[in-house]
Amino acid sequence: MATLSSLTPRQREILDFIRSWIDGLGYAPTVRDIGRQFGIRSPNGVRGHLKALEAKGMIERDPRRSRALRLTPAARGKPPRSGKGLTLPLVGRIAAGQLHEAIENAETFDFQELFSHKGAEHFVLRVHGDSMIEAQIADGDFVIVRRQETASPGAIVVALTDENEATLKYWYPTKRGAKLVPANKRMSPIFVKNAHILGVVVGVVRKVT
Repeated sequence: MATLSSLTPRQREILDFIRSWIDGLGYAPTVRDIGRQFGIRSPNGVRGHLKALEAKGMIERDPRRSRALRLTPAARGKPPRSGKGLTLPLVGRIAAGQLHEAIENAETFDFQELFSHKGAEHFVLRVHGDSMIEAQIADGDFVIVRRQETASPGAIVVALTDENEATLKYWYPTKRGAKLVPANKRMSPIFVKNAHILGVVVGVVRKVT
């Protein structure tokens, strides 16, 4: 496995740009975005750099999709993960209403198994804002998203708007595009013509202390 020190100066610049884009927006830049940033007019020129980064183990991508690009642990200077998910002991149950004794048992709670879906890929985003507060998704929460490009009406999705901005909303397709509905009575729906689904929310994690 190659390291960051093995990259050419231009490869390092492109990798840093991709990392900053993903960290700031939560999704990957397109070939056009990268070309615009570095003055590379030919899409094939950008793809050549991406192919080199992929060969050196810095990124993973799906050429069939415009934003299907992920950074590997090596791209962040971290060793590869073992592939094991987070498993915690499930020691019992406790009521949130009337008080009763917790029941001890020897089960474990495997987050990877909980959110697995026939080998589907998942990613996590930190929520900013309160547009989904009535769906119990608050500012600062982490949403677990299953990466997919389609969704059932009423699903909570991460979608790109016509302005190429990512948003978390209920998804309702229409004849002319889609209606993205917030879970906040103070906010209005967003109507878009060319919405692109990045994934469907399958879980929410909140740190309470």
